[in-house]
Amino acid sequence: MSQKGSLYIGETGETPLGNLWVAMSENGLTAVEFGMSRDEFAAYIEKRFKRTAEYAPERVAGAVKQLKDYLDGNRHEFTIPIDWSFMRPFQQAALKATFAIPYGETRTYGELAAQIGKPRAARAVGRAEATNPMPLVIPCHRVIGRDGKLHGYGGGEGLPTKEWLLKMEGAIIA
Repeated sequence: MSQKGSLYIGETGETPLGNLWVAMSENGLTAVEFGMSRDEFAAYIEKRFKRTAEYAPERVAGAVKQLKDYLDGNRHEFTIPIDWSFMRPFQQAALKATFAIPYGETRTYGELAAQIGKPRAARAVGRAEATNPMPLVIPCHRVIGRDGKLHGYGGGEGLPTKEWLLKMEGAIIA
């Protein structure tokens, strides 16, 4: 029996970036994580979202398929519903702007800050990106420094993963 308010979790299995874990609420995607065991991911979900993690691969199958298709180079945008309700307003604004960056393109932290009406908040945008609960789907790998270089990435192996994703998408990077 499903517990009210649970987050449903499942995994992709092997991808070019290893095994990814996915969590969804009744309203949409809440988390994507790299390189964890099932127990580690469940503990992370329960701590971060204050909800029970229920292993239910059938409930996350659509999100898993889209992630695998993306990493295989067969998908350029995600149509998975996203549950934005777990984010504070500033993070939500920054990550919605990030979500809108087209496949194969990049934006700077400063450009995103200006886009959300906070032109002096590039560092705060960087912090919102650093705490992005849904990397790949909310493509924080497409956000670069004003110098055109890659700065910070918490997914996978860090900057090499960010570079791999951008190259896979055909983005030009300095």
